[in-house]
Amino acid sequence: QVQLAESGGGLVQPGGSLRLSCAASESIFSMDVMGWHRQAPGQQRKLVATITRGGNINYADSVKGRFTISRDNAKNTVDLQMNSLQPEDTAVYSCRGWRWGTNYWGKGTLVTVSS
Repeated sequence: QVQLAESGGGLVQPGGSLRLSCAASESIFSMDVMGWHRQAPGQQRKLVATITRGGNINYADSVKGRFTISRDNAKNTVDLQMNSLQPEDTAVYSCRGWRWGTNYWGKGTLVTVSS
């Protein structure tokens, strides 16, 4: 099956930035939708951002204006640029791909926002 692998997580101060990448074992354009989810301790997993095969993008209200999802065709990755990070952004961020009614998930990368 398709393998997804996230990278770029780590510790950052409030107001700082991180860039996450999701590398796929198959072309990202084989997916109907790719995106990022996050799950904070004790909370439900929530959608952060999505990008469709055609390039349509959607964001959760909580990250609009701060996060940017994009594709790097040369690297076959879907990236998430996160700016103005706040403690409430602390979570495990997971990459998702969806096609033919099937979801594919990466193992996740931890983002911790703390001073």
